[in-house]
Amino acid sequence: MRELFLDALADSAALIPFLLLIYLLVELFERRFSGRITHVLEKSAKAGPALGAAFGCIPQCGFSVVASALYARRLITKGTLLAVFLATSDEAIPVILAQPGKGKFVVTVLVTKLIIGLVAGYAIDLAFGSLSRKKEVHAHQHRVEAPLDAGCCHHDLSGTIGKWQWLTHPLIHTAKIFLFIMAVTFALNVLIAYVGEENLGRVLLKQHLLQPFLAALIGLIPNCAASVAIAELFLKGGLSYGSAIAGLCSSAGLGGLVLLRENHNSWDTIRILLLLVAISTVAGIAIQLLYG
Repeated sequence: MRELFLDALADSAALIPFLLLIYLLVELFERRFSGRITHVLEKSAKAGPALGAAFGCIPQCGFSVVASALYARRLITKGTLLAVFLATSDEAIPVILAQPGKGKFVVTVLVTKLIIGLVAGYAIDLAFGSLSRKKEVHAHQHRVEAPLDAGCCHHDLSGTIGKWQWLTHPLIHTAKIFLFIMAVTFALNVLIAYVGEENLGRVLLKQHLLQPFLAALIGLIPNCAASVAIAELFLKGGLSYGSAIAGLCSSAGLGGLVLLRENHNSWDTIRILLLLVAISTVAGIAIQLLYG
């Protein structure tokens, strides 16, 4: 057991420099461009799902938080919100990029999630109709004051910061993701040691049509650990590509929590989360049937 833990520690520690670099870039992007993207999403009704899916692909979960806040104010459509959720690429992208030789999967994952978010977003708006924005905003503007200047972990993005503060959040985020990766890697090492690598797929229901649904439920957990676990399981062969996409599509980071807290229509929130799981599962099963 000690050897398995040390192996997991060594494998995970090797990723720290890559993760820190990625999160430094994400911090820079959030502080420089997050406000502009929020403004564009708020002002572009018809192009909302397309813009939402495109911005969601940027590797951080802050946009899902922003999208939930905007939807709670009824400033974006349900389709735009779901497009952001489905395309959101939070911790999975840094985790995959940090793995030597696995970077090629990033483009495939991003393009797949972009297409799913784009198609589903417009389909939802077509099915449910666009918002009567003036009425909805008037009804909610005195009830909802959702923060639009928070980063992916609700850290403040407003105002100026010192040069050392630029490092604070990337270091914290790197440490958290390192611990998540180490925990998942250790658990997988133990699992492989006990059941054997050849039996891992059977234990995790690989190629079973139930696996995308289970992955989508795991992705719904509003925590970085969910997308880290899904990415790690996929990279180590425990999840099929379709199941990984299902889990990553339903993994909207903290966006779901913000929606639960800020959207005063509880049934509407439940419908959105059910739609998120359903779309993610159907997309995952379709990919699994077509490509294995």
